[in-house]
Amino acid sequence: MRWLFLLLLVLNVFYYVWHQQEAPLRAKDVTPLSLYRGSQQDIHLLSETADALARRDSTSAEAQKTSCVYLGGLARPEMARQLEQRLAASGVVARPVTLGVQNSSENAGFWVQVSPDSGAKVNETLVQNLSKEFNELKHKIMPCEGVAPAG
Repeated sequence: MRWLFLLLLVLNVFYYVWHQQEAPLRAKDVTPLSLYRGSQQDIHLLSETADALARRDSTSAEAQKTSCVYLGGLARPEMARQLEQRLAASGVVARPVTLGVQNSSENAGFWVQVSPDSGAKVNETLVQNLSKEFNELKHKIMPCEGVAPAG
């Protein structure tokens, strides 16, 4: 039995060496894109035409007017008040809110609504800094209407 094991071990070593000596695969030569371009210098999607861009900009401006930034998902109301105070120290106007029943499963917890005027001040850096202090912090952009203030 010992000899059979040694025989299989030696065969595996030879098999490994044999596969290592095969020629390695070479990378395929790729022709630069600049040689294929010819008369067409840029690729434009249909959604990037001038009319589509103008429509998108006007609808995004309307959407920004009707959407608000929400920070929260916190377990306790004291944490929401601390978040509101921290935002006020950063110059962001916010107020505590209770989100509607339709999203209660995913939006459980206490939330703070940032006013639309201060929404531009809430950037990724501020959210990351706040999430270091508040572990459960979530960041959402949702419509402003349909949200009842906490009272």
